[in-house]
Amino acid sequence: MSARCIMVLGTTSGAGKSWLTTALCRYYARQGLKVAPFKAQNMSNNARVVASANGQGEIGSAQYFQALAARAVPDVRMNPLLLKPERDTHSQVVLMGQVSAELSAMAWRGRSASVWPVIAQALDELIAENDVVVIEGAGSPAEINLSDCDIVNMRVALHARAACLLVTDIDRGGAFAHLYGTWALLPEHERALLKGFVLNKFRGDATLLAPAPQMLEELTGVPTVATLPMWWQHGLPEEDGVFDDRSITAGVVTTTVAVIAYPHLSNLDEFQPLKNVPGLRLQWVRSPSQLAGLPATDWVILPGSKHTSSDLAWLRHQALDAAITQHAARGGAVLGICGGLQMLGEALIDPHGIDGNAPGLGLLPLVTVFAQDKTVRRTQTKFGAAVAGGIGEAQAGGLMVPNAHKSAPDPSPACAAHVVGAPTNPWAALAGVSVSGYEIHHGQTRQHAAMAAAGDVAHAVLPNDLGWLNAQGNVLGLYLHGLLEDPRVLQALFGARVPTLDAVFDGLADYIQRYFTPGALDALRRPDSTLSPTRRKENS
Repeated sequence: MSARCIMVLGTTSGAGKSWLTTALCRYYARQGLKVAPFKAQNMSNNARVVASANGQGEIGSAQYFQALAARAVPDVRMNPLLLKPERDTHSQVVLMGQVSAELSAMAWRGRSASVWPVIAQALDELIAENDVVVIEGAGSPAEINLSDCDIVNMRVALHARAACLLVTDIDRGGAFAHLYGTWALLPEHERALLKGFVLNKFRGDATLLAPAPQMLEELTGVPTVATLPMWWQHGLPEEDGVFDDRSITAGVVTTTVAVIAYPHLSNLDEFQPLKNVPGLRLQWVRSPSQLAGLPATDWVILPGSKHTSSDLAWLRHQALDAAITQHAARGGAVLGICGGLQMLGEALIDPHGIDGNAPGLGLLPLVTVFAQDKTVRRTQTKFGAAVAGGIGEAQAGGLMVPNAHKSAPDPSPACAAHVVGAPTNPWAALAGVSVSGYEIHHGQTRQHAAMAAAGDVAHAVLPNDLGWLNAQGNVLGLYLHGLLEDPRVLQALFGARVPTLDAVFDGLADYIQRYFTPGALDALRRPDSTLSPTRRKENS
């Protein structure tokens, strides 16, 4: 078996490479072909835990979802090099799923020679095992300042002899200039790999584009094979940046989930399913004014962080620490995940220089110590009965209120019923719920010994130090990523069913099948793929 390689390049970051690659993976998989995704190097703090030769390792979330779209088992070869930014000028380097301190300390340009043999081997193995390998590029293939150390764009395309699509975001403006400029900056032997241009995120009447696509083909010999309309709610998690507010759920908003968008937030893609919960608004928060007046029934989430101490300092600079504490004091729901859990505790202690020392927000009586080795694993676990506790000891309006959730509740919307005038435990419905997810963290978090001796104890709600609840029952901290992607959790907390990932992937494949030139997607699989008979006009 020797795969045909199809590569998606972009004129810029954010042009649509990741989602188009995902759509192509499902399109070819639905034809009964054995398909695998590949991206040589990804720079992202959104990562997933997958199989590796050493057991388990990290890859970019985009390649994880692409593997699922391809109906393949995700493994580290699909994204052999992952860069996880920690500062503007420094990234943690993950090679074949494992953190490499040596590569992390190495200069950018010097790194390519060391990692290229590993990248090429991973790609060659996938080519040997599959019918189709769908490759995603990074940024632009025409970044001529980096061409001498390229390991992710045209060097990969040439190695794989890939049929390449070049996608551009027409919503930004200047799309035809982007396409022509990218083509013009490539040397002739690299231009020969370009088989089609794709206009993405188009709004309006596509017939108004004429005669530009025809003119561009006359200049380059490359046809425009698709004009893809703007599609906000395709359902695929965003790879980079926060979600656009225009993609929130339709209808009357009954609950707001406010996610703190600090500079180094990570794994934001795990909140994608919340966008599909009826009546729920997902809000990205960067200032305390956005939390002002937030009812106690609404949530504040502190997500994962690639640099917890820095993001905690940013919280304080923004005065968001006070806003979060005030919401918790009102009985409002607060959820911390991974780095967010660490922030909720009393202190961060860093004996190895991994992250940094810092006082926490003091909402959970916990202490985090950063270990030298990173914990990376997939986890299946179950919430204990303790997650339903806490409210019986809380005061409401100066009165002690009995706990409405003493017994493990039925996981249905009824379990969230309020006792009039009393705060309620927003997490009580999780009691007894099994959940699957993943862990990626250096921190090891334990009870604060002195506070525990004084009677201030966080309730363990998951085994193996994975989760804690405060005494009042409204502040929950977990190391488990993926909680809000689990259908059992969404059903328990919201009584909601959201579209499955399989349905999302099929929708993407249907979309490109509808808008690509008939026969173009299948022609890409032919070694001599020519998507248009038009020849490039030679410049004189």
